[in-house]
Amino acid sequence: MNDSAIFLHLDGQTQVVLERTFEQPPSSLWSQLTHPAKLPQWLAPGEIEPRVGGVARLDFGVSGAVIDSMVTAFEPHRLLEYSWSAPDEPTRPLRWEIIPAGRGSRLRLILRVPAGEDAARAAAGFEAHLEMLAAALEGVPIKFPFETFKAAREAYRLDLAGRDAA
Repeated sequence: MNDSAIFLHLDGQTQVVLERTFEQPPSSLWSQLTHPAKLPQWLAPGEIEPRVGGVARLDFGVSGAVIDSMVTAFEPHRLLEYSWSAPDEPTRPLRWEIIPAGRGSRLRLILRVPAGEDAARAAAGFEAHLEMLAAALEGVPIKFPFETFKAAREAYRLDLAGRDAA
């Protein structure tokens, strides 16, 4: 399912850290994260302006979710951060960090889920999108993998329930 998933409770939120290693160099990964023509292959149609304060707008269509926020951190080929929420919703920071790893790259995705929201569902959704990202990087984009989402959501739900019970 993934290289690693870490859940932390911080400041009334759940922080989720997902990491992946890719054979492609950081420049290829960066292009997938920021180029408007590539975003629909693995995330959603939209645009991310390449600067702090720039627009971060993604339309997930069928699900009805629309991200309409702004870029809060930006370092070309290394760091991109915005909130995966609409203006009238709670802030849900989403931070993409790219680390060179030999000839390839390592991606660290950090998302924060507000208290009272389903952190397992959020993590599972990004788990599925990371699978789509891997396929897009290989040049064979896939549709949203619902089976991956469902399996990850259940595994993460059990993980979080076990932590809360401890």
